[in-house]
Amino acid sequence: MRYVYKFGGTSVASPERISAVADRVVRGLSEGHRITVVLSAMAGETNRLEQLAVDVAKRPDARERDVLLASGEQVSIALLAMALIERGRPARSYLAPQVAIRTDTAHTRARIEHIDVECLHADLEAGVTPVIAGFQGIDADGNLTTLGRGGSDTTAVAVAAALDADECRIYTDVDGVYTADPRIVDGAARLGVVTFEEMLELASLGSKVLHPRAVEFAGKYAVPLRVLSSFDDGPGTLITTEEQDMEQPIVSGIAYSRDEAKLTLLGVPDVPGVASRILGPIGRANIEIDMIVQNVGADGSADLTFTVKRGDYDRVCEMLDEMREEVGARGFEGDNRIVKISVVGVGMRSHAGVATRMFDALAAENINIRMISTSEIKISVVVDERYLELAVRAVHSAFELSEAAVEEQ
Repeated sequence: MRYVYKFGGTSVASPERISAVADRVVRGLSEGHRITVVLSAMAGETNRLEQLAVDVAKRPDARERDVLLASGEQVSIALLAMALIERGRPARSYLAPQVAIRTDTAHTRARIEHIDVECLHADLEAGVTPVIAGFQGIDADGNLTTLGRGGSDTTAVAVAAALDADECRIYTDVDGVYTADPRIVDGAARLGVVTFEEMLELASLGSKVLHPRAVEFAGKYAVPLRVLSSFDDGPGTLITTEEQDMEQPIVSGIAYSRDEAKLTLLGVPDVPGVASRILGPIGRANIEIDMIVQNVGADGSADLTFTVKRGDYDRVCEMLDEMREEVGARGFEGDNRIVKISVVGVGMRSHAGVATRMFDALAAENINIRMISTSEIKISVVVDERYLELAVRAVHSAFELSEAAVEEQ
């Protein structure tokens, strides 16, 4: 079997942890597998480098910032390669230019375009374990680039796709994907299998287990992903394609996001093009707009409500204040003390009444729903932040997602 192992920052946070990773890789090699390893920087290192950049420049140059941040992985890959060699296992570390992980030119958020795996194939055939720096790439002009936060997951999936690996294993500080955050819900169950589609929704809606770009990449190239703990042995959670003959649960998991803020432009004239005049400038300012609701009144005016990331709240308030006279709005109001709670499951396609079940669970706890958004396999609601934990527990219970219930299924 051919595997790609990816270890995050907490997994390589110290020499002791790196030694433990080396032992795990050696066990896999001893079982006859061919393994390629992708590593993040040691825990806290990227944040330390970010702070150094800010300490010397108020607005660090994007190219030089990438050069700085890419140095973090160089340490971890060299240390792991040393640890493997010490254990009698040939290994070779690779920075992005050495593997030729080609990206576009978007510094700090580059996207992988191609990986030249010739040297990796040669190593694997010769019994050498490649240890690759995640999170980084090189553009057509030879400049170092970085893929953004969580980019090491994307590197691992891209390498697995290029190598036609049997599985990409993401080792992290949790032992799989759960029906809800175990820190909030006692009895949350680890899922054995999740579809790419479900995992992409969960990751996009707040689950921190995998980066959405990595899941999207895995789904596009049909790379089986498995989330495992780097600290404990176990089967983890397999993320793969949807099997048509599998009986899918109605809801697979619940995700939440605290990073939400809601704004409403009041009394907007209900005429063609007004939404574009309001939301267009916000989008062009590189601010992501999520949920959108428009309520039309009897007087011919409308209230336009939408959500943004909490960090963009103040900036959007300023923009709305500037544009309200231009679009003829009566005023605006905002709230940055909201959260989004979502239920996700491919089983929703074949089951009615899912939304009602969720809404009834929230109503039973006297939790008011502020906004609603739906898709084929997802229902999201916005509620006041103070109800977050109560709402997650109530919905989790309503869909019988406890460990005992999942085992019975």
